[in-house]
Amino acid sequence: MAIHESRTEEGVALVTMENPPVNALNIADAYKLADLLSSYQRDASVNVVVLTAKGRGFCAGVDIKEMQAMDANQGILEANRSCYELFGAVYDCAVPVIAAVNDFCLGTGIGIVGNADIILAAEKATFGLPEVDNGALGAATHLSRLVPQHRARQMLYTAQPAAASELAAYGSVYKMTTDDDLVSEAMAVANTIAQKRPEVIRAAKASMNGIDPVDVRRSYRFEQGFTFELNLAGEGDRARDAFLSGARKNQDSSD
Repeated sequence: MAIHESRTEEGVALVTMENPPVNALNIADAYKLADLLSSYQRDASVNVVVLTAKGRGFCAGVDIKEMQAMDANQGILEANRSCYELFGAVYDCAVPVIAAVNDFCLGTGIGIVGNADIILAAEKATFGLPEVDNGALGAATHLSRLVPQHRARQMLYTAQPAAASELAAYGSVYKMTTDDDLVSEAMAVANTIAQKRPEVIRAAKASMNGIDPVDVRRSYRFEQGFTFELNLAGEGDRARDAFLSGARKNQDSSD
C-alpha cells in the first residue's frame, strides 16, 4: 500500500491510503501509518489530520495473502502487533483525526475509524466487522464506538455490515456526502478546526481521551487474546485458507 501525505498552509495533513484492488492493509504500511500519525506529536505545524483512501474500499482489512505466506504464526503475530500500534496511534494522535470513508470499511478499517475523532462518509460507504468469518476477533472495541451495544453484537455475530446512513442516524458519522465531495467536505471541517488555537485543540484532544470511559488499548488487547487462542486452535488458518482458495465464497453463495 502507498501512504501519501500532503499538507496545506493551514496545517491540515491529508493522508491517503492506496493499495488496489481493495485497500487491504499490509503489515509494513500499518506500521508506517502508525509512525506517521505518532510523528505529529512532535510536529507543531500539523493541526488536524484528514485520513482517507483512494480507489475501491477505504480498508478491506488486513492483507490475508501476506499473512498466509509467512512462516508459522508470524503472520498473525505481526498483523496483530501492527494493528494494535495503528489503532493506538489514531486514538493517541496529538491532533484530531478526521476519517473520510469513501467506500466499504471492514475489519482493520473499523479499528481505524472507530478511534478517529470525526467521521464523514460517502453515501455508498458501509461498515462491517467480518472477523468471525475469518476465524478471529478484534475491533469490537471500536465498533462499539460507532453503533449501539446490541447492534454491535449483532454485527459481530452475523458479520453483516451497516450502511453509512445508519451510522449517521446514530451520530457517529457526522456527515454523508457524494463520492466527489467527500474529501473537500472533510477538508472544510478540518479547516474550521485548524483556525482554532493549536495549543487549545491539542489540549482538547488530550482531555477528551482522558475522560473516555473505555481504555481502548487495553480493551482491544483483551480481544486479541481470543484471536490468538482461535489461531492456535486452527480456526484462523482454516478460515484464511478457505478465503484464499475461494471455498468460503462458494459456501457463502450456497447459503
